[in-house]
Amino acid sequence: MEKIWFPKYIVQGIIKLMKEDDFLNTKEQTDQKRIHLLDLQRLESLRYIDDEFMTVCLTDNFEGVELILQIILRRKDIKIKSVRTQEQMKNLQGRSAILDVHAIDSSNKEFDVEIQRSDAGAGAKRARHNSSLLDAHILKPGDDTESIPDSYVIFITENDVMKGNQPIYPVERYVAIGENKVLFGDGSHILYVNGKYRGDDEIGRLMHDFSCMNPDDMNYEALAKKARYFKQDEKGVITMCKMLEEMRNEAVLDSARETAKRMIKLGKLSLEEIAYYIPALSIEELKKIEAEVMQLA
Repeated sequence: MEKIWFPKYIVQGIIKLMKEDDFLNTKEQTDQKRIHLLDLQRLESLRYIDDEFMTVCLTDNFEGVELILQIILRRKDIKIKSVRTQEQMKNLQGRSAILDVHAIDSSNKEFDVEIQRSDAGAGAKRARHNSSLLDAHILKPGDDTESIPDSYVIFITENDVMKGNQPIYPVERYVAIGENKVLFGDGSHILYVNGKYRGDDEIGRLMHDFSCMNPDDMNYEALAKKARYFKQDEKGVITMCKMLEEMRNEAVLDSARETAKRMIKLGKLSLEEIAYYIPALSIEELKKIEAEVMQLA
């Protein structure tokens, strides 16, 4: 196996993380160190095409979000005034979606930028759902529907899901008038960006950067400087490792919640008995899960 070398700032980061585990016994310390090293290896391999890394790098990164939208939409006049990452939106029925990057520009146009590494996650119905959530979020009670600003749902996919060998696939509504088609012009826009595209143009260079693990090899400094901070700066590395740990813990809890749901649906065990078998969940949490299960039944 190829030996992995970590620069001094990463080694210092490991030492800082290890100090928090001094109270653990030797086996627990060894396991914890192994986990931290795996986190560092994972951090080295993260790219913008990985949604968790993109959302971290684009948090409050107005310059980076503007660059991405200007290149994809081929417009240099986009000026971002608001950026939110991992924002949850719900419709009237409570059905929700978590938007990777939700941005608003100076003319109140709204943008949802989604990263999809799996082709299955970039389906047409998913795009329609996200678009409808944006519209429901934009329009407030009493607002005139004709004044609703344009919205853009942008899927950046690791593969060429449309299989047309194009860099960008705009999706628009048209009115069929005899044999002619006229743009409907409702202001709702969906775009698919081909992450495999490597043409010698702005979008090709952008997609290169989205798949680049080394910030020093990236074309656009607005994206590279954030990636460099989380991969090469001591504080950034520690912050990112903490976030990876939180994500790992949340994944464990999500798995525990799904198991609890199945056990509650079976109806053979009390909540106290389920809590015994799933110690990660408290009785209070299990009561909330039970209420959700009963609501959906």
